[in-house]
Amino acid sequence: MTDSRSPFAPLRHQNYRNMWMASLASNLGGLIQAVGAAWMMTSLTTSENLIALVQASTALPIMMFSVISGALADSFDRRKVMLIAQFLMLTASLLLTFFAWSGWLSPWLLLAFTFVIGSGTALHNPSWQASVGDIIPRSDLPAAVSLNSAGFNITRSLGPALGGVIVAAAGAAAAFAINAISYFALIFVLLRWKPNLPKNPLPRERLAGAISSGLRYVAMSPNLEKVILRAFVFGVSAGSVLALLPIVARDILQGGPLTYGIMFGAFGVGGILGAFLNARIREWLKSEQIVRASFTGFAVAAAVIGVSTNNVATFLALILAGICWVVTLSLLNTVVQLSTPRWVVGRALSLYQTAAFGGIAAGSWLWGSWAEAASPSNALIASSVLMLGGAAIGLRLPMPDFQSLNLDPLNRFVEPALGLEIQPRSGPIVIQIDYEIGDEDLEEFLSLMSERRRIRIRDGARNWGLMRDLQNPEIWTETYHVPTWVEYVRHNQRRTQADAETTDRILALHRGDKVRVHRMIERQTIPVMRDDVFHQPHIDPH
Repeated sequence: MTDSRSPFAPLRHQNYRNMWMASLASNLGGLIQAVGAAWMMTSLTTSENLIALVQASTALPIMMFSVISGALADSFDRRKVMLIAQFLMLTASLLLTFFAWSGWLSPWLLLAFTFVIGSGTALHNPSWQASVGDIIPRSDLPAAVSLNSAGFNITRSLGPALGGVIVAAAGAAAAFAINAISYFALIFVLLRWKPNLPKNPLPRERLAGAISSGLRYVAMSPNLEKVILRAFVFGVSAGSVLALLPIVARDILQGGPLTYGIMFGAFGVGGILGAFLNARIREWLKSEQIVRASFTGFAVAAAVIGVSTNNVATFLALILAGICWVVTLSLLNTVVQLSTPRWVVGRALSLYQTAAFGGIAAGSWLWGSWAEAASPSNALIASSVLMLGGAAIGLRLPMPDFQSLNLDPLNRFVEPALGLEIQPRSGPIVIQIDYEIGDEDLEEFLSLMSERRRIRIRDGARNWGLMRDLQNPEIWTETYHVPTWVEYVRHNQRRTQADAETTDRILALHRGDKVRVHRMIERQTIPVMRDDVFHQPHIDPH
């Protein structure tokens, strides 16, 4: 099966196949390490809150640093960013192994090491997920997102149980050592990968500007805002299960590290099932129906885990939770990727991850504190009620239907010849575009210009406005600013094929042959700070 609808279609691409297999090894090591860290914390402290914070210490840096990592993914060589992340995690894992074997670990030191490893994950993930679209064609992207989830959950079904065996037999330090070794596979593949990407002739965006561009793009994209909201609510409520699972295994099920590993593995089995069911589910149901059903299914699973003292019932509930976890997060991830052009995809994914993992970190702290104040069962039941509330959000803010927009660059813009010599950083630049619109087309024109405003601001324009000529009411002028000439060029290069429909419809309403475009640079003629400007006017000779 290698047709585009097959869940295995992306594996026909060698670079993706190599990265996917290396990621399997790395994820397996990471999950073995997670079991070791969680169980070691139960031996270092009896505090339910500190135990729950092991997951939070991994999720929190993803929330804190993903936006910066997304900007780095879009502005720098993604391969180099991933290599830096891998070496950071390798170093932290080696130190964690040494401290554990030496008996020097304390609860807070363990949290510090897991925080650094989580920081490496935060740096790696946006570049890896954005690179998927560079390695495979867009038609294979939904399958690749599901396959990434399947790969992670294959290791999640095996890693925790294997980690439980390793911790029981050789201690947590052995689990940390195995994780350190697991990074070498992905480092080797990244060193050999030579991506062939088109070079951007424009200078690289500054980091602050790149972050601002990403935030602006998401803020002006209603579909992405809905995804981010649901991701946060899902993370807060669903984070209870993984955060409290060590306590469930120890206190409710009266088990040891092997029990915890098996239960963690059940969650991974559910994830595998969810990943391979994704394509069929998307054929049967709309996006909102899928998300709503997954929220509801996870709520049922969390309630069962909270009240059940039977290993089999908890095992089955964790399988259901794993299915719902992967179906929800892979769908949200796919919607983000298919709703975002390549120039900003890393930043959009990072904001989505910030919402999801920020929710998980907040939920881990919330439910850990709740479990300590009341009981783990009480906290899990409360989280299931919140999950039902997340399902109800779709009644007012439904998810967009699953679709693929053509977000390839429009490539219509040709940099004009200028009569004035300027530098790339010259500015501010003011753009004015004149349209001649008849009264019968006015309502449609204003509606289209509302969409044009969103597109302009989303792609970097400032101070957008629409003006009407008082002497000739058929003349309408669109105006906006950009900081510099290079930002004006960048703004136009960001337009996509999907944006062309709005542009073409506006041009079809214009009565003249061509719209008139004024490109101007601002020059201030009066010093702003002068107190005597009205008495001694100054004219700039330029």
